[in-house]
Amino acid sequence: MPPISKAATGRARSTALRPHSGAMAALLAGLSFLVVAALPSPAAAHVLGGPMGGFGSGFGHPLAGFDHFLAMLAVGLWGAQMGGRAVWSLPATFPLIMCIGGVAGMLGLMPDETIRIAIAISLVVLGGVIAARWVAPEWAALIIVAFFAIFHGYPHGQLTLRATDPAAFTVGFVVSTGAIHILGIAVGLGLNRVWNGNLVRALGGVISAAGIYFLLA
Repeated sequence: MPPISKAATGRARSTALRPHSGAMAALLAGLSFLVVAALPSPAAAHVLGGPMGGFGSGFGHPLAGFDHFLAMLAVGLWGAQMGGRAVWSLPATFPLIMCIGGVAGMLGLMPDETIRIAIAISLVVLGGVIAARWVAPEWAALIIVAFFAIFHGYPHGQLTLRATDPAAFTVGFVVSTGAIHILGIAVGLGLNRVWNGNLVRALGGVISAAGIYFLLA
C-alpha cells in the first residue's frame, strides 16, 4: 500500500474542518428570511407614538426599535470579532456619541428622511464588516461607529422632548443601549469558535440584509 503524503493528509483535514458552503448559504438565507419577515415597516421601526415617560420609556425604546437594536447588537458583535481593546472601546464609544446625536435631534438639525436613510445604511455597513470579518484599525472602527452613533442618537433626542422626565429618559436609553452592546459582545464571543467564526459572519450578513430592507422598503 503506497504511503499517504503529508500534503494529502493536510488537505483532507482542511476539507474536514471547512464548513460546508451549501449549509452556510442555506443558514444565511433562512435567517435573512425570518428576520425580514419579522421586520416592522420602516416608518414604524424607530418612532413610537404618544407621550414618553421617564427611565422606563427610555430603556424600552431601543428594544422596540428593531433597526436600533440590530445596530447596537452589530457594534458588540464587531468588537468581539475584532478582539483586543475593540471589545470594549467600540461599545463604550457608541452611547457617548449617541448623546451628541440626541442633542442634534432636540435642535432639529437634520431632516427625518436623512436620519432614516443613515440608520438603514448603518445596518448595511456594520453588518457588512462583520460578514467580511474586517479587522479594521481601531481608529477606523471608532470613526465608523461614532459616525453612525450620531444618527441613532438623533431620534432619541426628538423623543426626549416629549418625555415627562427628559433626564431619566436619556439615562434609560443609554443604559438599554449598553445592555444591547453587552448582549452583542456575549453572542460574538460565544459564537466566534463555532464553524471558525462563520456563524458570526452569517449574523452580520443578516443584519446587512435588514439594512437593505429598511433602505429600499
